[in-house]
Amino acid sequence: MPGLSLNGKRYELRKLPLAHGGMGEVWLGHDNRLRREVVVKFLRVPPGVEDEAHIRHRFERESMITARLEHPGVPAIYDVGVDGDVPYMVMQRIRGLTVADLIVEQHPDTLPIGWVAAIGAQICSVLAAAHAEGLVHRDLKPSNVMLEPYGAVKVLDFGLATAPSDADFARITRMGDYLGTPAYMAPEQVKTSEAGPAADLYALGCTLYEMLTGSPLFTGPTAFSLMNQQVNETPPVPRTRRADVPLELEQLVMQMLEKKPEARPASAEEVYHRLLPFSVDLGPLPGALDPPSMLSPARMYAGVLQRVFARTTEAHPPAADPIESGASLLAREELRRVREEARALARRSRHGDAAAMLGRAVLAARQVLDAVDADVASARHEQATQLFEAADYEDAEPIFHALAVDLSTVDAGVSDLEFDCRYRTAMCDALLGRTRQALERIERLLADYRLAHGNTDARALRLRRYIGQLQRDVNERRAARETFEALLNDARDVPGDAGVDVDEIAEMLAAVEADEEALPMAPGWQEVLRYADLSDPALAGLVPELANRGAPAPVVGYELGDEGWMAELAWPLRKTAIVLVGALDDHEVTQRDEAYAAAGWVARPARGWTADEISRRVMA
Repeated sequence: MPGLSLNGKRYELRKLPLAHGGMGEVWLGHDNRLRREVVVKFLRVPPGVEDEAHIRHRFERESMITARLEHPGVPAIYDVGVDGDVPYMVMQRIRGLTVADLIVEQHPDTLPIGWVAAIGAQICSVLAAAHAEGLVHRDLKPSNVMLEPYGAVKVLDFGLATAPSDADFARITRMGDYLGTPAYMAPEQVKTSEAGPAADLYALGCTLYEMLTGSPLFTGPTAFSLMNQQVNETPPVPRTRRADVPLELEQLVMQMLEKKPEARPASAEEVYHRLLPFSVDLGPLPGALDPPSMLSPARMYAGVLQRVFARTTEAHPPAADPIESGASLLAREELRRVREEARALARRSRHGDAAAMLGRAVLAARQVLDAVDADVASARHEQATQLFEAADYEDAEPIFHALAVDLSTVDAGVSDLEFDCRYRTAMCDALLGRTRQALERIERLLADYRLAHGNTDARALRLRRYIGQLQRDVNERRAARETFEALLNDARDVPGDAGVDVDEIAEMLAAVEADEEALPMAPGWQEVLRYADLSDPALAGLVPELANRGAPAPVVGYELGDEGWMAELAWPLRKTAIVLVGALDDHEVTQRDEAYAAAGWVARPARGWTADEISRRVMA
């Protein structure tokens, strides 16, 4: 136990520790020389540990690593020393709440989407700095992230960090060391104890998932149970637990949670840029943030930094453009040369080779040019287009999508290039059979586009036609009919050169009406429509699609066991069920899901099913 003063009474400690863990004890203190509050962390060797020298070395490593990371999102190290034979480090006092406490305080509500993205983006900036130094945190989790009262994030506890590329910070992991927190450990970290930057992105994915849903990714009674799930189980998508999560944000989180490191985003920088568009509407968080009326010098400082290299509309712009660096000029020249060669390959139908050439050129150019630089953006678009022309929709889709997200941070409206990227992203989804996802993307694109251009602009009309086609493809016949009816009325009033064929729209409307007449629902499914709760759009979309496929009609309001755990729709003979979201609290949801699983059922919310999956189970 340390005394109440250190270093010749320079540091005075409070009477009781603030916190303690497996190998550390944290005290609040006061630096009498510099007259400021500090935090002092002491090494605490667990009972029964034989290799105390190894533990001391790790503690020293933590202070060296933390001091090495000069970043506003990492607490500063002020001093290190030994009190008797107990090592300690003196750190910056951070005021605020841990994200773990923030999640608890928001219960039963969840954090606003904007704040989830803003906290995640700030964590990414810390990880980018750490990874650039060759450091991997290895224990990122909500309790190691703190939100300060003015909205800034601090990442704490680099005690398990490694730097495999640096001889001074060689990996010192030994058998029996505790290598992380099971609920946030990447599969490769569980299986081999090896952890690269991708493991930090997995842990951040777990943290984002918990902030979005209010619940951990996995729960279990033991560390082994949690680690087994990290390796072998696929988590439910966030929107099964929270319906307002944007699709692109959900896709990012699920990509970060991929089991294979190479399937996750390429870097913390990429995740940062994909989170940034969602970091909006950062309103008050009662109990966590100072009120908006309180002066925040830190936000004032950050506000100026935001303008560095930003596009501005100054009253007196510079008289001439700044001289571009030689490296930038060379990168642009190389991009232009490669684009010409790629076009020549494309003219010979060698689209795959053209895409590969452009991909290498973009990777090289982004070392010196911004991701949304005009030349880089054009090359990225051409790369995705060549993949699209090669019918490689799986690889084209993420490039179109990432470019669209990047472009959305530059222009206030939807630029022509962003419009094309978002449209092509949806087309890739549709061509890959992800029709409902394509429909959601096009609906959001239309909503954004018509804010500036209205509902009868030529592009808006073409988007509406595509929406009607997709609605018909997913058997939303009533919605498709309504879309085509409204489109036909508007199309008759636009000039003939708008690119919309009125006769074609009339034929599409007639085809949808014929569908409705030709495929009346079986009586059993009519009962489902009459009595089931179809307020969930995903469920409302599944019902007609399953009926049109000839699937047997389900039981509505099925109850399982003595507890009467209810499924909205169930096929008891096939032990398949669709459960509702939002009717139960988290604890009850867990109990219900465990009851169905124990009885051998597969029970999921509607968003967790596709019509193909249900058809295979109930029509076999």
